[in-house]
Order: sequence, then C-alpha cells, then structure tokens
Amino acid sequence: MEQLRLNKYLSDCGFCSRRKADEYLEDGCVKVNGKVAAVGTKISDKDVVEVNGEKVIKKSEKVLIAFNKPKGLVCTTAKNEKNNIIDYINYPIRIYPIGRLDKDSQGLILLTNEGDLVNKIMRSRNNHEKEYIVKVDKVIDQRFIDQMKKGVEILGTVTKPCKAYQTGPKEFDVILTQGLNRQIRRMCEELGYKVTSLTRIRIMNIKLGDLQPGKIRKITKKEMEELRMMLEDSDY
Repeated sequence: MEQLRLNKYLSDCGFCSRRKADEYLEDGCVKVNGKVAAVGTKISDKDVVEVNGEKVIKKSEKVLIAFNKPKGLVCTTAKNEKNNIIDYINYPIRIYPIGRLDKDSQGLILLTNEGDLVNKIMRSRNNHEKEYIVKVDKVIDQRFIDQMKKGVEILGTVTKPCKAYQTGPKEFDVILTQGLNRQIRRMCEELGYKVTSLTRIRIMNIKLGDLQPGKIRKITKKEMEELRMMLEDSDY
C-alpha cells in the first residue's frame, strides 16, 4: 500500500502548506489514528488524520480564486478575528489566502486549497512579482522614485531593488519581489511620506482587472497554465 509523508498529505488536502504542516507536527497538534504524530510520519489512505481535533479529508477539487479585498478585512483564517477574509468569502471548500494585504490596503489576493502554491508564490527567493498602485500625502519627485527602486532601509535590512514609476503628482506604481511586513508603507515613511491608498493590482500573471471590491472569480485555465509554467523552478 502506497504511503505518503504526512506534511504532503496535509498540503494535498488543502489544509495548509508543507511548511505549516511541519509546524503543526512539531507542536504536537497532529494525530494519526488517535496518536500524536511526529515530523516525517508516513500514512496510507486508511489512516485517520486530525489537526487540533479537526479531521482532515483529502479533496479532489483544486481551487485557486482571485479576490478583490476591500479595506477593513483581515487576511487571516483565525475565526476569532471578526473581519476575517475566510468568513467574508464563505467559500464552500476550505481555502486560505496566499500571503496577505494589511487591513488598510485593498486589491488582489489569491486564495487556494493547494498548500505548495502558497510558498512557491510567496517565497522572496523565487522573485515573483507583485504590483501595486500607491497614493501618498505629498507630491513626489524622481528622487523619491529612484530611492524606492534602489532600496530603503527598514526593519533592520535594505529592501531588494524593485521597479517603480510615477503615475501622478502623488501616485506611483511599484513592483516588488519580496513581502516584508507593511513594506511599502514603511518604505514611504522612511522617505518622509505617508501612504493614503494602497491597491495591489497584480500577482505574477494574475491581474485584478475590473474585479469589483468584495467579489471573487476563479482563475481561468489559461492563467493557471501560465502560472504553473512560471512556478516550475520555484522552491516551496
């Protein structure tokens, strides 16, 4: 009988990424047939798996959706958060966000039940692009744009070089390949500006387009094929 590593099983089920599965295992949160499982455990189709008391069932349907997150929603699966993104969408299959947008930001976020997609898309070393339209409180100039492109010191490090160009007196477009906590807001603050509006309009080949705030759409077959080609050499 074929056996599968437990972390891959949890990922294939859409419960979480392999990395998160290992964290659950290390914390003793996973049981197989009623017994606490260890990292590296292998299982068969007949085994019963539970995480924090919740039975995990493998689902055959793979889901990847695009969502235009409005301001005020929190990108978390935690049920104790009143304005969490999962309850808002109320999708019939268990899904979770790929990365996050902070509460005050809006725009494109992807949600999936494919665990490995999360790390492949989000890991900084894979250099996958995420594009944003940003508005600030004061008029910007080329010096500001050049500094954004070069890198800004925040959180004890210098941000990776990025693409940026001005689109209005107080507006610019920026394309990042990393995702530090509140990165764009912190970069602007370091340069003496305050973000008044931040909208993500693209993740890799997936664009926000005319998707209205609070609405979802399934990724098209063409988009999915392009995305998988772009992720072929990515680490998870």
